[in-house]
Amino acid sequence: MKNLSFSLRAIVAFVFFLFSFSSQAQLQPGNYLTAAVGIGYSFPDSDIDISGSGFYAQGEYVHNITKWFGIRPYAGLVITSPDDNKNQQFSEDFQVTTKAFFLGGKARVAAPIPWVAPYFEVGIGASIGSFKTITPEFNIKKSGVLMHVPFSIGLALGRKHNFDVGFTYYIHDAAKQFNGAFAVGYSFPLD
Repeated sequence: MKNLSFSLRAIVAFVFFLFSFSSQAQLQPGNYLTAAVGIGYSFPDSDIDISGSGFYAQGEYVHNITKWFGIRPYAGLVITSPDDNKNQQFSEDFQVTTKAFFLGGKARVAAPIPWVAPYFEVGIGASIGSFKTITPEFNIKKSGVLMHVPFSIGLALGRKHNFDVGFTYYIHDAAKQFNGAFAVGYSFPLD
């Protein structure tokens, strides 16, 4: 318990250290559109080596309240197909795939570091489409609307932090899978 208390204090001290800088952490307060594309992935909730891969695209309307905090309604698409079972540990019938349009809202907290600002995002949303999770544990085929929880980690890059590189994930508990993406994006000012 003592180590946990020390770790928590160290994390809080580190966060305060990051936010003590006066430089901007993300785009200036205002409104922006962000477009991102990347490689999409699907994984089961269980710890087995079955996955799907494909395409990911997302657009966001960004409303930055401060230089380090913003609200981001989003809409996007992820399409994955089964990966080849390279290790032959599991039957070829096992697969994890997603073909879905998604939308929702999330909040971003960014560290105020010049040129390279790390960030974390979390929110809630809905996915509309088909989800297949066929593993030794699950045999789930769902279509329709499912709730998801998005979270992302990444870096806002550049003098104005208008370039974005990150990992984003959407947890679909009802389908016993999560989708992820490695994506790059760019923000366009609306003001």
